[in-house]
Amino acid sequence: MFNLVVLTGRLTADPELKTTPNGIPVTSFSIAVSRRYRSGEETQADFINIVAWRQTAEFITKYFKKGSMIGIEGAIQTRRYTDKNGNNRTAFEVVANNVQFVESKRDGNAAGGAEPASFSNADVNDFAEIDDVSDSDLPF
Repeated sequence: MFNLVVLTGRLTADPELKTTPNGIPVTSFSIAVSRRYRSGEETQADFINIVAWRQTAEFITKYFKKGSMIGIEGAIQTRRYTDKNGNNRTAFEVVANNVQFVESKRDGNAAGGAEPASFSNADVNDFAEIDDVSDSDLPF
């Protein structure tokens, strides 16, 4: 069985880093994700709740803000709880395992549907030779 979710959307508010009583970093936020309402016609937005833990939570709160486009890979999780009126409720959320930037920082400030970042091949003259690094200094 699979439980895999891949989403791209815009944050609806600035993510806030919190910690559990055990000191584990966590953030919860929602993203707006577009979907087609009718074939070939207008789109509607769905608001998806996301939760991220540990380093992923720290990364999100450091680099993303309201309106930022974000790519999320994770799994759907449900939680059952009783609200303050005694009613049983079920919450659905996506637990983010991996996140990534979907647009460049420059494009992130644009309003509306920003074009994705474009890349070009660099010229060989754009790089300098590094002579004083041995293979044992490389991280891979």
